[in-house]
Amino acid sequence: MSAANCPEISWADFEKVLVVAGTVIRVEPFPEARKPAWKVWVDFGPYGEKKTSAQIAALYQADDLLGRQVVGVINFPEKQIGPFRSQFLLTGFPTDEGVVLTAVERPVPNGTRLA
Repeated sequence: MSAANCPEISWADFEKVLVVAGTVIRVEPFPEARKPAWKVWVDFGPYGEKKTSAQIAALYQADDLLGRQVVGVINFPEKQIGPFRSQFLLTGFPTDEGVVLTAVERPVPNGTRLA
């Protein structure tokens, strides 16, 4: 979808999306997933610990993710993914090689909101 095809939104619309930084504290394999994925737990500071299934295994090993700050949308409804309940959306950019995670340029406190 091009920018020309996307409707403009208001600042109030943007403020409804809770996009925050957090630190990966746990990663486990997700062999039941249809596409290669990890189960990822993130500490979002005052928002607590949340988990998700992320199709990022093509570019990231578990050790690459532990301790890394990531960006997540934490106010979507929970979603059942096979036997796993996903509590947030881990953000990234799809490429031909796999999903590249959204990066935080320098550390910020967990739970810091995107502005």
